[in-house]
Amino acid sequence: MNIAIVGTGYVGLVSGTCFAEMGSHVTCVDVDEQKIQSLLEGKVPIYEPGLDEMVQRNHREGRLQFSTDLSACLDDVEIVFSAVGTPPDEDGSADLKYVLEVARTFGRNIKKYTVLVTKSTVPVGTAQKVKAAIQEELDKRGEQIPFDVASNPEFLKEGAAIKDFMSPDRVVVGVESERAKELMTKLYRPLQLNNFRVLFTDIPSAEMIKYAANSMLATRISFMNDIANLCELVGADVNMVRKGIGADTRIGSKFLYPGCGYGGSCFPKDVKALIKTAEKIGYDMQVLRAVESVNARQKSVLYRKLAAYYDGEENLRGKTIALWGLAFKAETDDMREATSLVTIDLLKKAGCRVRVFDPVAMDECRRRIGDEVEYAIDMYDAVDDADALLLLTEWKMFRLPAWNVIHKSMKTPLVVDGRNIYDPGDMAELGFTYLSIGR
Repeated sequence: MNIAIVGTGYVGLVSGTCFAEMGSHVTCVDVDEQKIQSLLEGKVPIYEPGLDEMVQRNHREGRLQFSTDLSACLDDVEIVFSAVGTPPDEDGSADLKYVLEVARTFGRNIKKYTVLVTKSTVPVGTAQKVKAAIQEELDKRGEQIPFDVASNPEFLKEGAAIKDFMSPDRVVVGVESERAKELMTKLYRPLQLNNFRVLFTDIPSAEMIKYAANSMLATRISFMNDIANLCELVGADVNMVRKGIGADTRIGSKFLYPGCGYGGSCFPKDVKALIKTAEKIGYDMQVLRAVESVNARQKSVLYRKLAAYYDGEENLRGKTIALWGLAFKAETDDMREATSLVTIDLLKKAGCRVRVFDPVAMDECRRRIGDEVEYAIDMYDAVDDADALLLLTEWKMFRLPAWNVIHKSMKTPLVVDGRNIYDPGDMAELGFTYLSIGR
């Protein structure tokens, strides 16, 4: 099949590359000429394990092309995916200007039946706006070209996106015609060989599924962070609590790990957008407002523990604080809504000297905040003469460091673990003061 994907961000590039890997001929389109030129040269603008090699191979073999002009490839494609950004507007609602611009370009240029599939995360009702924008452009042209719109939300986890795409637990497709359903079935047929089913729904349900899924996962995280904070106050161990409730088959064990708050491109944005969608029709999402509030508070938990250890914020001035991890999670360089940004801001306001290290997100941090922090050469350089080490991201390389070297290097052997990856007993034996979440 011949398809086009508009937007070469995380969703668009991963999806396009994986469709090409399955045998489709894919043109990835983006208005950013520099990004397209880099992709043509084999340079991938995002970090995702395995993506570089897959992009280069499929481009070399002719299945994956890159362009800045959607209109130039519309004659040849059967399906166009819209995977452009939907950044939060000032009020927290999703900004649809890029989505609607793709729809208008589609309407101005199609010459035969084509399906426009929204892959971006968009509020319920967006498909109708997209459909209206396309029809308006066709009316201007005086044309009656048939088309369909569809919704195909993505459920890719950063750091495991290729595996998630090639071996998904479900593919959700919202359609409103049999013709569109048949075309989408044909596209996804290679994945059906692995005995999974495509879940076809109406379009509003497909649009809602993505928001509801991410909001449920965010709710579990905030719930466990609230429980962890309570565990500390009553003397319980949140790890034991997590195992105890996770063994209940009605609950399950996933997304029950407490920490220093969720971030990234999906959960914060989608929770806000769903709250705003409900607000616009007069409904108050009280649970999700609490989820958002708990998460905002949790992002400062490591700073608050550090300040308490030093008997107040005023005593942090002049202290050297090392941070391990900048990305919002391991296996990505994504720092959108990352806890590290909140922590750095609080530490700098308190007058701390901040030294950071992350195996892949250092350039992204420089792009975001410049020289507000010191960039360490490696994880051991970061802790040299430090008054505390804060772990924010659970990269594998941080799991079993040379603690004897670190103990000698630090001014004060204090470790504040935002991901509970170390054992309190082991840390005590090694001579560290160890603070974690909910234990």
